Amino acid sequence: MTLKKKKIVIAIDGFSSCGKSTFAKSIAARLGYIFIDTGAMYRAVTLYALEQGAIRSGIIDEDAVVALLPKIEITFRFNPRRGASDIYVNGDLAEGRIRSIEVSNCVSGVSSIKEVREKLVAMQQQMGRDRGVVMDGRDIGTVVFPDAELKIFMQADAKVRAERRYKELTEKGDKVTMEEILENVISRDKADMSRAISPLRKAEDAIVLDNSYLTVEEQMSWFMERYEAIIAQ
Repeated sequence: MTLKKKKIVIAIDGFSSCGKSTFAKSIAARLGYIFIDTGAMYRAVTLYALEQGAIRSGIIDEDAVVALLPKIEITFRFNPRRGASDIYVNGDLAEGRIRSIEVSNCVSGVSSIKEVREKLVAMQQQMGRDRGVVMDGRDIGTVVFPDAELKIFMQADAKVRAERRYKELTEKGDKVTMEEILENVISRDKADMSRAISPLRKAEDAIVLDNSYLTVEEQMSWFMERYEAIIAQ
C-alpha cells in the first residue's frame, strides 16, 4: 500500500505558543492533507464574543457567550498568498484579529465553556470524518479524535514560547512587553490544564515532542520517522 492511499488522522496537542499550527501546516503540506486549526476556531468565538459585548474588561459573561453560539458561522478559505487557510467569522476575515493579546487573554476562559466546546468539537469531528487531516489544539487526541492513528503532544520551555510569541506580535506592530507575554503564557497553561471540560493533557498513546531548541527541519525529520512507522503497520 502506498503512502498516498492510506489516509490517517494526525492529532497534535500541546501548550500554547509551541508552534503547533506551524508544525501542523508543514505536515499537511508535505502529505497533501487538510489542516484544521482548532485553536483558531476557539479564538474566533472569543473575538466574536468580545465584539458583541459578551466579554467586558476581561470578564466573560458565559450565558451571553452561549446565546451567541447559534449566530456564529466559522469557515476556512485557502489564501494562495500565504499558502494557508484564513479563518472567517460570519463571512468576515478574522485571521489577523484573532491573534491579538486581548483575545489571547480571554480564549482559555471561553474554551472552558461546555457549550462552546460541544459546538466546536462537533464541527471538528465533521471536518475530519474522511481522514487525511492534521488537526491541532488542546484536546484533539483525547476528545475530538481519540482514535487518531498518530498523536503528538508538543511542549517547550515557557520562556522560549513567550519569546516566540513576543517576536510574532511585535513584528505585526502590536505594543506588548515580554513580561506581559510570559505572564499570559503561564496563565494560559494553568487555565488549560485545570479547566473542568476537556483539560489539556497528554493522551496515553501520544508521542511527546519538546521543540524548545529544534529547528522546523529537525521537527519535520522527527515527524516523518514516526509517520512512516505508522503507515508501515
